Amino acid sequence: MTRSGGCQCGAVRFRVEGELGRASICHCRMCQKAFGGFYGPYVAMTREQVTWTRGEPKLFASSNVVSRGFCPECGTQLTFEGAGFYDIAIGAFDDPADIEPTIQIGLESKLPWVDALGSLRTQSAEGQAKTAAYQAQVVSHQHPDHDT
Repeated sequence: MTRSGGCQCGAVRFRVEGELGRASICHCRMCQKAFGGFYGPYVAMTREQVTWTRGEPKLFASSNVVSRGFCPECGTQLTFEGAGFYDIAIGAFDDPADIEPTIQIGLESKLPWVDALGSLRTQSAEGQAKTAAYQAQVVSHQHPDHDT
């Protein structure tokens, strides 16, 4: 199996060959900060499975044992790597829908309301129509989820 992906602006693109490993959601504070979100979703593989087809991530040593790769142009979080492990952010894949997390880790920093996200009210039909009208005017500068 071959999968592709990349950053938001398209300056960094990758291809992954073969089966993916464990998909996880990490709630640790470092992942929250790296993603600017509630948690960090990653999937494991070997470094040898990955080919950078355009550009390469810049690395930030977020600790003494882990480096995080990100696009030097747009800042998209891409990798989580260290001795013996290599993960790519699930959302960076062009088609992430079937990369389903199977475990949650870093629970000591899990935000207390994360489990309730699925029960939040959703936008009304009128609100959805207004949002759709607004989004129809947006000209995206984001790289499409495929290579040309």
